[in-house]
Amino acid sequence: MATGIRDKVAIIGMGCTKFGERWDVGAEELMLEAFEECIQDSGIDRREIRAAWLSTCFDNIGVGKSALPLSVTLRLPFISATRVENFCAGGTEAFRGAVYAVASGAYDVALAMGVEKLKDIGYGGLPDFGAHLGALSRLIQPNITAPGAFAQLASAYGAKHKIEAGDLKRAMAHVSVKSHANGVLNPKAHLRKVITEDQVMAAPIVAHPLGLFDCCGVSDGAACAIVTTVERALDLGRKEIVSVKALQLALSSGEEMGFNDWDGDHFMTTSNCSTAAYQEAGIIDPREEIGMLELHDCFSITELVTYEDLHISERGGAVEDVMDGFFDRDGKIPCQIDGGLKCFGHPIGASGLRMLYEMYLQLLGRAGSRQLDNPKYGLTHNLGGFPAMNVCSIAIVGRYGRTGRDHQAARAASP
Repeated sequence: MATGIRDKVAIIGMGCTKFGERWDVGAEELMLEAFEECIQDSGIDRREIRAAWLSTCFDNIGVGKSALPLSVTLRLPFISATRVENFCAGGTEAFRGAVYAVASGAYDVALAMGVEKLKDIGYGGLPDFGAHLGALSRLIQPNITAPGAFAQLASAYGAKHKIEAGDLKRAMAHVSVKSHANGVLNPKAHLRKVITEDQVMAAPIVAHPLGLFDCCGVSDGAACAIVTTVERALDLGRKEIVSVKALQLALSSGEEMGFNDWDGDHFMTTSNCSTAAYQEAGIIDPREEIGMLELHDCFSITELVTYEDLHISERGGAVEDVMDGFFDRDGKIPCQIDGGLKCFGHPIGASGLRMLYEMYLQLLGRAGSRQLDNPKYGLTHNLGGFPAMNVCSIAIVGRYGRTGRDHQAARAASP
């Protein structure tokens, strides 16, 4: 019987570029920038890497859809390399490939890389995914755009839970304000400027009720991870080991599009995926055991709704939690400590690994001025596609040998 991968795989190195408008470099330089930090952090020789996975969403880094750009750029020694793409969940998909390869015993050391030169695509906002979803999507939703689809999510959420439009808009504004405040503390973030809720409320509308500050921007960047077995990490002399507690993926089945039991107010994939992830990680009460979050905040409403799909906020209760500061940096479960997609940036193929990078730094006490106090489990969440048809990936990481309850005990015992 399958038992999952909890504590079978350790992250021994991570790297991440500065995200932003990186007109000065190409995808190759971005991959090298992330990899150099990662390999130095790992303390191993690159020749020890025996398999690699590359995530990138758009065909603008050369050589079709192969992983050759990764292998050639990093001069990997004639090893297995695979390109993956799963919309905005691609970065975590590359990580999943590397983690599963190590957990299976097929390889001792594996690399996951995500990169995107999104500014080179030429779009003013997130690219038009509709053309990539096929004829069925175009037939059902011929004029769909990302802001339009997620604006409908906001309207449906407000209607379902009978939340006044002004109250919902104010909560969405608080989500963005919180991420901007966190992004200021991150030297690698694309956007590093404090904003106020009043500024968000008064900003130009993109797709009602989403305004300018409710939408993430367009960024270039790369991030990567090197993983191995926990035993190997111990052999390397690691005193603190970040291990993978759970890694789950869920794709829409088409049920949402049937509108049988779905009111367009949440993500069915995330609700199911998070339940499976908690079971794999051995988490009973996520509201008490999860210590920090990196969520797919492509739009402020996405983050707000996801709090409920993760079974942390009650259905219809996320607005109150947000306004109470529950997810602020000094709240019970800090979210988007590095600024999130909103401020760190969203180079599609790299975003999932960027989220893990922050969790890794926090768990090892390396996050500098944004370091949290004794963080426990960290959860990352990616969402690719639209509310009615999407891909969801969730990863949970933590210190090896500790559970969320261990962290609670350690905090209670500290002076």
